[in-house]
Amino acid sequence: MNYFETYAPVVTWFAIRLIIIMAILFTLSLCQIDFVQAYPQAPIETDMYMELPKGIETHHGSSKDHVLMLLSNLYGQKQAGRIWNSYVVEKLCNIGFQPPLIDECVFFRDDVIFIVYVDDGIFLGPNNQTLTDVIRHPADYVGVMITNHSNGYIEFTQRALIDAIINDVNIGDAYTKPVPARATQQLHALKDSLCFDECDFNFNYRSVVVIFFFATHQVAKYSSDPRKKHGEAIIYIVRYLKKTHHLGLKFWPNESKGFEYYFDADFAGNWNKDFAEHDPSTAKSRSGWVIFYARCPIIWASKLQSQVALSTTEAEYIAMSMALRDVIPIMELMSEFRERNFKVMCTQPQVYCKVFEDNSGALELARLPKLCPRTKQINICYHHFREHIRLRRIKVLPIRTDDQVADA
Repeated sequence: MNYFETYAPVVTWFAIRLIIIMAILFTLSLCQIDFVQAYPQAPIETDMYMELPKGIETHHGSSKDHVLMLLSNLYGQKQAGRIWNSYVVEKLCNIGFQPPLIDECVFFRDDVIFIVYVDDGIFLGPNNQTLTDVIRHPADYVGVMITNHSNGYIEFTQRALIDAIINDVNIGDAYTKPVPARATQQLHALKDSLCFDECDFNFNYRSVVVIFFFATHQVAKYSSDPRKKHGEAIIYIVRYLKKTHHLGLKFWPNESKGFEYYFDADFAGNWNKDFAEHDPSTAKSRSGWVIFYARCPIIWASKLQSQVALSTTEAEYIAMSMALRDVIPIMELMSEFRERNFKVMCTQPQVYCKVFEDNSGALELARLPKLCPRTKQINICYHHFREHIRLRRIKVLPIRTDDQVADA
């Protein structure tokens, strides 16, 4: 056993959302399992020992002179996640499930799909009789409450997580906010301003940012040296969460829509010459995108671009390229569904994606692979999707700015 081999794959969230949308669209059954005490079930790979925990005594004498030999894996072991994943994959293959080609945690057997996220799994099948009776309907999947409403839609909520954030920040009965941030406020490094003081705010900055996860990149980027303004921004976000904790993400598929993707870019929208010396990222543009399947969102993101764009065309083109890194794996996964005889919504023999763009320069650059003095500096890594456009697997379409749902 290699002590440093610790990687264990988990299913992507776009696969989870895609399968749930398919269940609604094609009236399929969706059920959940939870592996109890998962890690200890997997056989240990080699002899491992641990010191006696404090308070534990043996009849052999001093605990300092003895160790315990592990008979099974424990939660907290570096390799436990990888060993458990290997064990689950082996067992699934033994009962007829086929390993995936695209997503490492999506498995197929005849007309059944199984996805696994560590010790939580979801089955998708044609009817309840096909699935085992011990499997329950999805309720709490990796911290997300899944509610199946009688009028035909499924809702994702995270009330428990939001309540934990509110308790950690300790805002009490403070007034709430209808939006997560002030429209006119831009956060910067603010090196000359007051430092963040835990005594003033009653919470640990980094701990709260970790709970927020990816939704708060604006405050997360200043975790190494937070300032008072950044702490106030967190308070603003938590007040918004408190007001909207009852709201969720509703999946209500529209059969007339296919696989669509909208993106936009904010060219140097955070630029501020007063803070550029301490925060060079103010010169970078921001990409925003959202990917729909049957008009239900399966991926959305807002990220700073890794390089400084020199024009709006370049910023939009980089945004297109960044988002298509998410789109292409989804296309491959949907193609695998189709090859395994699962229903997939599309309007052409091949699964394809409609890309909606409101910048004519980026549209032309994507459709016509040419170099010109104003665009030849664009890094070649951003041209990776052109072959898919040439093969007509990705269709790039113009859209009015007012209709651009990914407006960054």
